[in-house]
Amino acid sequence: MEIVLTPEYFDAVEQHFRRLHEPAFGAAHAAADPSIRPDGTSVAFTGSVFTELVGLAVTRVCLAEATGVRILTEGAGSQRMPRFSPDGTLLAHLSDAERPGDFQLDVLDAASGASVWRPRVPGMVEYLSWAPDGSALLLGVAAYGADLAGGQGSGTAAAGPGEVPDWAPEVDANSPEGGGRSAWIAEFADEPGSRVVRQVSGAGTNVWEACWAGPDALVCVTSPQAGEEAWYTADLRWIARADGRQTVLRTGERQFGVPSGSPSGRAVAVVEALCSDRQVVAGDLVLLAVDGTGAATDEVRIDTNGVDVTSTGWLDEDRLGWAGIAGLDTVVGEYDRTCGKVTELWRGTETFGGRYPELSFSAHGHAGVRHGYDRFPELALVERQSVRTIASLSHPGADHVSERAGIAEAVSWTAPDGLEIQGILCRPAGPGPYPLVTHLHGGPVWCFRNSWSLAFQGTPLLVSRGYAVLHPNPRGSSGRGQRFVEGVFGDMGGADTRDILSGIDAMVARGIADPDRLGVMGGSYGGFMSAWLITQDARFAAAAPIAPVTDWISQHHTSNIPHFDRIFLADEPLSFTGRYVERSPLRFAASVRTPTLVTAGALDRCTPAGQAREFHRALVEAGVESTLVVYPREGHGVRAFPAVIDHCARLLAWFDKHMAPGPAA
Repeated sequence: MEIVLTPEYFDAVEQHFRRLHEPAFGAAHAAADPSIRPDGTSVAFTGSVFTELVGLAVTRVCLAEATGVRILTEGAGSQRMPRFSPDGTLLAHLSDAERPGDFQLDVLDAASGASVWRPRVPGMVEYLSWAPDGSALLLGVAAYGADLAGGQGSGTAAAGPGEVPDWAPEVDANSPEGGGRSAWIAEFADEPGSRVVRQVSGAGTNVWEACWAGPDALVCVTSPQAGEEAWYTADLRWIARADGRQTVLRTGERQFGVPSGSPSGRAVAVVEALCSDRQVVAGDLVLLAVDGTGAATDEVRIDTNGVDVTSTGWLDEDRLGWAGIAGLDTVVGEYDRTCGKVTELWRGTETFGGRYPELSFSAHGHAGVRHGYDRFPELALVERQSVRTIASLSHPGADHVSERAGIAEAVSWTAPDGLEIQGILCRPAGPGPYPLVTHLHGGPVWCFRNSWSLAFQGTPLLVSRGYAVLHPNPRGSSGRGQRFVEGVFGDMGGADTRDILSGIDAMVARGIADPDRLGVMGGSYGGFMSAWLITQDARFAAAAPIAPVTDWISQHHTSNIPHFDRIFLADEPLSFTGRYVERSPLRFAASVRTPTLVTAGALDRCTPAGQAREFHRALVEAGVESTLVVYPREGHGVRAFPAVIDHCARLLAWFDKHMAPGPAA
């Protein structure tokens, strides 16, 4: 029987989101991209602002200081990613005021807020940073139409200026020059007529990520090709500011991310890790000594005591700040390269940043966005062994969610092979057993942490209706070192399946979960695992895969990241055998008996909507109750209103139909 989304579900979910967001209409309700002022007196950040629940929130440059939070920018479009100049007199940021999605540089006078320079480049600026001496700005520029990472929602960057006729075809010529990313330098001079913007990376060099290495050079993560899959084999490269001369600093079988250079450029820090997604890098911290020609003369792998590092920044020539994950903890520390000492400044169960811990490092403290399941986002400063709140974004809408969201607690259990697996359980305050929804994260190299709403806006809704939600971090998850990540390498859907099922068994044995009311859901890799689990185990009463992979062969030939599955399946797709077949949920659809709600975004290029369609049709042919939902304007995940409301309402209705806990709490 097909489920009908009754108006009551949509209305209830809409009311929930209105009660959450309307008290903060016109104010910042979320924060990202912190930048601490050089004197430590305030923190600039990107604030998300709603005035209505339509589309995505606009973003504004905001300032957190002792007196509270101020919005610094207004007007057309969005503004984001503020960065103070080294002397604190200027505040650079990105703005798409001229054309939606086409972000360009805008430099403000920090005192007056007046714009002093608005140069344009031929492409969308994705990130920026000041040279250590304040003489220039580095701009990371994506060509119009370039692929976005899955964490950005997939799809493509803004189209170029001018109207594209609706008959125009999509063309993929496999050109190494097409759709690329490049590094530009905006030379800032006191006299406006002397200011210049120029590309510093040469033709044939695709720059995924870049940082300053002293005032005269850049360090970049680069590849010859521009396609999204080329990131997986990128190298680390030094590029001279003056003439674009290049030197390869490091290559390897792992991926590189979050590079940072010391003020002189003679030391460069980079994170090296096995990764499943661009912009989702957590792993080993490597320090390179670099000479004046761009050659690496020495290398140190810093022992951070088991922390997977996700963010770095230099305090001065010899001290490096870093942050990362250790199990379920967020850790902030420093490294002194003069003596090789690592100091842990702060460790806690709450988190900083978004997808991974991220801070803005300075000699006055390390600024970031702190939050937890029962803490609404706030701007905070990590000082010696303590955290000080600068300004909270909390409002009555946050209290509404907290009152309904129950509690979040760390849990652990033992996998069949004896390995300890960790997770976070969100549940109502009363006694169990509860109907249990197991929510699986993407990646596979990512992890759940104690964060606001546990990284999914539907979690408090589920708990408020009487569900418990288990968030496991099976092997392959970040936070427990590269060996733990490697546990999923060549074995997706293998040992991690047993990690998850043993966690559900543990929740049943502890009286938390009702064994007759078990559900599973997840997005991206979690979508794959949700689809995979119901082909391997009949215990589930309902499933809801989101943006899933269901056939690894067709995924390889239609996704924009085919190198990913080749790495993590450790197999070849053209053999049409092996793990590409053995680990595809589609091949086992005939064994499924679980009612399944499959969701996809029509603009998703990472896990194209065809993956959801294939699985849905196979389930229907097998006589399984299945509903397919494809959102026409969404990419990798559901992000914009009112689609978010519709999606959450469908999830609640689906689980209520097949494993309802009873009256809403």
